[in-house]
Amino acid sequence: MVVTPDRIEVRQLVQRCLRGDEEATRALVRRYQDRVFGFCLKILRHRQDAEDAAQETLLRMVRSLHRWDDRRRFEPWLLAIAANRCRTLMARRAKRGVTWPLRDVPCAGTRAEEVDAWREEIALGLEQLRPEYRMALVLFHTNELSYQEIADVLECPIGTVRVWIHRARKQLWEWLASREMLERVSHAV
Repeated sequence: MVVTPDRIEVRQLVQRCLRGDEEATRALVRRYQDRVFGFCLKILRHRQDAEDAAQETLLRMVRSLHRWDDRRRFEPWLLAIAANRCRTLMARRAKRGVTWPLRDVPCAGTRAEEVDAWREEIALGLEQLRPEYRMALVLFHTNELSYQEIADVLECPIGTVRVWIHRARKQLWEWLASREMLERVSHAV
């Protein structure tokens, strides 16, 4: 394992937090709050739920720092906490039958509008995926975690992660094709 300056800095921050240094705790929260919120937002697709999940994740992070194994990367450990919070919120949503309305996609006209339309379609496509597929895909492409790190975060075998990512890509591709997004690309090229 390569120990980078970033890993050393995180390790030192965590050690200071464990000794009760409040400034170190604030620094650690500031360092990861945007990444945690971004991850939660991509999974939950609802700003208020993502804010709640991110806040709860960071609170649990601080309370659980003594459980982190400093021989491993910090971010996958933290994102495992976030993934669990997102799962809990999605389960509550499903129990209550809460869904979030799909927004209309703007017509593609200019280059910027096409990019926005693509982003929106991908976001809508992600909403169609099973939660575990979505989490695996987001962790891989957005958070750039390895298959093993994703397996650790989602607490499943690495082979399962590979299957989930493969299926997520396939289903997302099929979603884009059904929405005629792939046709737009071939005509634009």
